[in-house]
Amino acid sequence: MTETLWYTRCPVPTASGLAHSLGWLGDTADDAGLEFGVLQDAGPELAGHHFLHDLSGLIREGGNVPAIAARAQGSPTRLIGLTWIDEAQAILVGPDSTVDGPAALEGLRIGVPAWADDQARSFPRAMALHGFANALKLAGLTLADVRVVELAVERNPQVRTEIQDQRRSTTWGVDELLAGKVDAIYVKGARAREVAIEHGLRIAVDLDTATTKRGRVNNGTPRPITVHADLLESRPEVVVGFLAQSLRAADWAAGNLDGVREVFARETLSGPSGVIAAYGEDFHRGLHPSLSEERVELLGVQKQFLYTHGFLAADFDLDAWVAAEPLERAREIVAAERVSA
Repeated sequence: MTETLWYTRCPVPTASGLAHSLGWLGDTADDAGLEFGVLQDAGPELAGHHFLHDLSGLIREGGNVPAIAARAQGSPTRLIGLTWIDEAQAILVGPDSTVDGPAALEGLRIGVPAWADDQARSFPRAMALHGFANALKLAGLTLADVRVVELAVERNPQVRTEIQDQRRSTTWGVDELLAGKVDAIYVKGARAREVAIEHGLRIAVDLDTATTKRGRVNNGTPRPITVHADLLESRPEVVVGFLAQSLRAADWAAGNLDGVREVFARETLSGPSGVIAAYGEDFHRGLHPSLSEERVELLGVQKQFLYTHGFLAADFDLDAWVAAEPLERAREIVAAERVSA
């Protein structure tokens, strides 16, 4: 039985990230008589668990590529929630490029990060490929209609530490694009928009406005919350408590935009204006996790893409991965609190 509630997240807007910043996740661990640990603060010896999800007691909210790849590799996890926050996704071209729109991508050299040490850590490659595939599809094209140029990438990326904060890359291919080695790159998130402005790069395809939710499926959309099966089986009340705190944080966020922007500016390595530009003015009202049929189906779209393009060791049953009971119970608890407030 675990003695520590471990938590890890990606540097993106999440309700659990808010709950952690507010100190509420630590409270959940204290109430259960557990220690509370955050992988981002635990040092390099534990960093790999962020991608492999094989640490007993771990709950993870972050990009779906590592979560799905870890499950396909056999990590004993369960899916306990999904969030959907539209984060800026775009295909960028150079300042002097005449490329404008998806059809103009045909025949171009697209920058795609190389493979990392394993499938889970190759999320930059998966993001770029799926982003370009979604953009090309708008013009009836596929990845066969462009030329892939591999970009150098950190082969063993780590979860953030204070030292890594200042040098962490949130985009790939900007230098190659400016040097004329590639014609287009995929970017996402708050810092990506700022990088585009800093270098005068042009948006050739804005995936936020050009396509449907299905066409915006990628590493962060939808974003899974997963838990090690040992924790769920031995301490289900801790998992319910974690989700309840996330729901409370989402409620708090809905009426506190300034506070949310302050927290997420730190989380995303961007300024408050960058957060709004990347996620929209109303993103703070949509942080609540769910396991709706639509979100599970959209995660299935991502799983199929990853399997088709070699990012999964094996296919697996998505429905069997889902554990709906903890979120249902957490919702009941928080709903009762709202009524009595």
